[in-house]
Amino acid sequence: MDAQSVLSLDNPIFRLYATYGAAVTLKMMCLSLYVSRFRITRKVFANLEDASGKQKYVRNDDDIERGLRCHRNDLENVIPFLILGLMYVTTDPSVFAATWHFRVFVASRFFHTVAYLTPLPQPCRALSFAIGLVANISMGVQVLMNGTF
Repeated sequence: MDAQSVLSLDNPIFRLYATYGAAVTLKMMCLSLYVSRFRITRKVFANLEDASGKQKYVRNDDDIERGLRCHRNDLENVIPFLILGLMYVTTDPSVFAATWHFRVFVASRFFHTVAYLTPLPQPCRALSFAIGLVANISMGVQVLMNGTF
């Protein structure tokens, strides 16, 4: 398969990557709305200019901080997934292997978000993080093994 067709929706592996990548990116973006909703309804702002100059509205809130930590964790994991996943697509993996790499990662991130925001007791969140990390590492190793040195 040539480079142009590898990164085409005609390639079922790229189509899987695009679908799962969009799902996990949209989930991550929804965390911004989650945090914004709490900021607005609870009148809790990070900056004085956002609080119309009223210092009493510039403070911390546990739910907002939890949402921000969850979002930061997503940034630390979803961005590597998007990069490694795209490189992984170029290795021409089997549809079965690619499906499971993408599916496992995305499911782990959705569960991680539920575990973080609910909050569920540990080790729920740690296990979901570890499962997603293993999926990313596996894709990265496959890229390295298929590359030239």
